[in-house]
This record gives sequence, C-alpha cells and structure tokens, in this order.
Amino acid sequence: MAGKTVLALVLATALAIASVAWAEVRIESFSVLPGSHPHDVAPAADGGVWYTAQHRGALGWLDPRSAETVEIPLGPDPRPHGVIVGPDGTAWVTDSGLNAIVAVNPKNRAVNTYPLPEDSGYANLNTATFDGRGVLWFTGQSGIYGSLDPATGAMRVFAAPGGRGPYGIATTPAGNVYYASLAGSHIARIDSESGNARVIEPPTPGQGARRVWADSHGRVWVAEWNAGQLSRLDPTNGTWKTWPLPGSGPRAYAVYVDEADKVWVTDFGANATLRLDSRTETFEAFPSPRAGAAARQLLSRKGEVWAPESRTDTLVVYRYE
Repeated sequence: MAGKTVLALVLATALAIASVAWAEVRIESFSVLPGSHPHDVAPAADGGVWYTAQHRGALGWLDPRSAETVEIPLGPDPRPHGVIVGPDGTAWVTDSGLNAIVAVNPKNRAVNTYPLPEDSGYANLNTATFDGRGVLWFTGQSGIYGSLDPATGAMRVFAAPGGRGPYGIATTPAGNVYYASLAGSHIARIDSESGNARVIEPPTPGQGARRVWADSHGRVWVAEWNAGQLSRLDPTNGTWKTWPLPGSGPRAYAVYVDEADKVWVTDFGANATLRLDSRTETFEAFPSPRAGAAARQLLSRKGEVWAPESRTDTLVVYRYE
C-alpha cells in the first residue's frame, strides 16, 4: 500500500517582481511502489490518478482516498512515458519501449496496443493529446509526430520539420494542436487535415522548448528548458512574451494552465513547482521537501494540479480554491 503525506494550507513562497498576497495551497503527497519512477500523471474520471511507472514498465493507478495503487503491465519490454485521458475516460499511453500507443480501459483494465508502422523506426515516443475531432496526436523525440484515430485504428506518422526533438504536445480550446521540439528549440502547429507541421520560432535562440499548454484564450505557453523561462505565443497576432523563472539555474520542465488561467511550471533548478499570475507578473514557489525530486509533467482537474516526482517515487497534488 502506498503512503501519503499532507501539508495543510501551505503558504507559497513569493518569488515576485511585485508584492502579492500569500496564497493558500494544500499540498498532499503519495508514495507509489519503489522503483516506479513515475514520469507523467493524468487525473482519471473515477477520481483516481493514472501515472506511468516508467521503470516498472506499467501504468499505475492511485486512489487518493485510500492511497492504494494498482499497476497494469503493458506488454513485453515496455517503457511508458506519457499518459492522458481520452474523451471516454480511456487512458492513453505513449510507450517508447513498445514503440506503440497503448490504450487502457478504465473499467476492466484491458490493454489494447497500437504499434507504429514498421517503417517508422524507433520513435522514442513521448506525449499525446486529443484534437478537437477526437483524434489522438503524439510526438517522438527521434524526429516524428503522428496521429491515431481511435474510431478506426488508422495511424499516420510524419517526419518532423527540423528532425529530432518533438516532445510535449497540447491542444488549444479551439482544437488546434501544437508541439514543442526540445532538440529543435521551436514549437510547431499541426494542420489536422494534411498533417503538415509549421515551425514557429520563439524569440530566444536555443531555448529548448520542452512542453506546451494553452490557456482559455488559445495562447500557447512554452516551458523553455535550456533558457529557464516561460514564453507565451499569441497566435492571433504572432506576438511573444517571456518570463524568466526566479532564482539561479532554473530549468523549466513542464507547463500547465489551470481553469483560472494561472500558469504552473515544474522547475528542476529550484526543486519546486511554481505558479505564475501573468496579470501581476508574480511567481509563487512550492518547494519539494524531498531533495532532487525531479517533478516532471503536470495535469489537473478543477481545483487541483498533479505532478509526479520521478526520483522520489511520489505523486504530489496541489489543491487550491
């Protein structure tokens, strides 16, 4: 059985350009099986939380009420990276070991595998998202991106412009899909009909765009690993705005925008999760009490944001009102 720790009404450390009122956030942490190395998380429709147990080759499910976990084996030699929840509640996994997209039924835990075409080569699959039509789009760091139609099983794989690097991927409220290229230091917008991707260069050269997310206005936020900053693209006019993360040696890993358009980012350099209020230009920091936590991807449901700490085998939830 996994354990959990509660830090009630934690006061966020204000790391700010301007002064801001202290924010109350309740932080709760859950231990998962030793050696899991949880990489990505996705809140499930049943109140649980899916996570990729990357080093155990399984998809995990956590019950936050009891702190119990269940692991679902994914096949021979799996190495699951990303997990998201589809429109019908199915968990979708990008698995680099299987070189396949894997679907897990939330009711009976049945596993269905969609291998990439043999001529695709090793993709180093990373992350997935659903577009506005219910088609799954995914990235592979070896230099590909692709789509899978769950209704038909039809899969398309494309060579990424600029080659190696496609990493995080996300969908705007209008259904448009953008991905970030870590090695290519750019983002790209995918045309869902043709599959073509148009490269968009952020203003900072070599910034290491790692993950992306969209806010309620359709603006695209980018976590820039090499530069240690957040950037935001407004697709309506092509303008950018950038926020350097506070502190020395920041490393922006993942970005997520919640329902109030507050922007969350995991920072390896600070060993913390940060929250940006772009209206006040203010960051708040929530440091991990566990050294070298390596909090990676972020996802949420209303009122809470979840993060996996890969190096501590811990899932963390930040609850707010």
